[in-house]
Amino acid sequence: MPDRPAVVVEGLKKAFGQTQALAGVDLQISEGTVLGLLGPNGAGKTTAVRVLATLLRPDAGRAEVFGRDVVRQPEDVRAMIGLAGQYAAVDELLTGTENLRMVGRLYHMPDATVRERARELLQRFDLVDAADRPVRTYSGGMRRRLDLAASLVNRARLLYLDEPTTGLDPRSRMDVWQMIKALVDDGTTLLLTTQYLEEADRLADQIAVIDRGHVIARGTADELKSSIGGQVVDVRVADGADVERASKVLSGIGEPDAIRTGERTVTVAADGGVAAVADAANALRREQIEVTDLALRRPTLDDVFLDITGRVAEEEPSTNGDRPRGRRGRRR
Repeated sequence: MPDRPAVVVEGLKKAFGQTQALAGVDLQISEGTVLGLLGPNGAGKTTAVRVLATLLRPDAGRAEVFGRDVVRQPEDVRAMIGLAGQYAAVDELLTGTENLRMVGRLYHMPDATVRERARELLQRFDLVDAADRPVRTYSGGMRRRLDLAASLVNRARLLYLDEPTTGLDPRSRMDVWQMIKALVDDGTTLLLTTQYLEEADRLADQIAVIDRGHVIARGTADELKSSIGGQVVDVRVADGADVERASKVLSGIGEPDAIRTGERTVTVAADGGVAAVADAANALRREQIEVTDLALRRPTLDDVFLDITGRVAEEEPSTNGDRPRGRRGRRR
């Protein structure tokens, strides 16, 4: 994997009035890799992207893209990057082809080059059949694919994807994931901000967790998962009123600071394999707490995020009515 950094960020700060959106962020992205930037709403993810895309000037610190400073050399930076924001930035009155050609003209590309590039991207993103239809007739997934295509009209070496699958159905989300993987295979460097932990787990080579303007954890997905313990015990109690009692009981078999609870669930990081499950079952039985499910599994990025921030990353409602709550966040 390449060692040359595509992006270097040191001590980046940005405030909006009394709100410190970035409070000294350090990041590095190796060329040809994907950095997943995780964080809840308001954590500073989009502000970081806007600074790196030369849309905002930082208050302090520095940021370079392929050796060009985003403040002193913004035009050089813009020529090498593409940006797909949280919402598809396409004109609904234009066709797919017209949208791509408009982007090419904004980059002052020759007409013949723009026409060829539009044909190439429509083919690549499976939009040929819809190329001459107004974008207002496109589905959400089609609009997102067109938005990704538009961000690549200038053959960007570095692509910023700011929550690219927000609002998409599961099938459309997976389609976008496949396209992102194909871009990386072709050598594109990506900065991916997301609230979806599975998205980061599947796509990112490195992950940085940002919260309240600070990077509070970084590493590969496996490294972050290992940081909270090798295994996790999940318990579902029959009566929601027993959750707090069960939490106290399970703190004796795992890490007290790595417990989270839902309406009827308790999750605790606990090494020991099957023995941890047996210890949990015995402890709950002694306290006469009825359990409907007890399982041992590997930690997920969701466990990591809750452990270090005390909050969930994803804003979508849970399907089973259980909304996990972290016992407390721990900075690393």
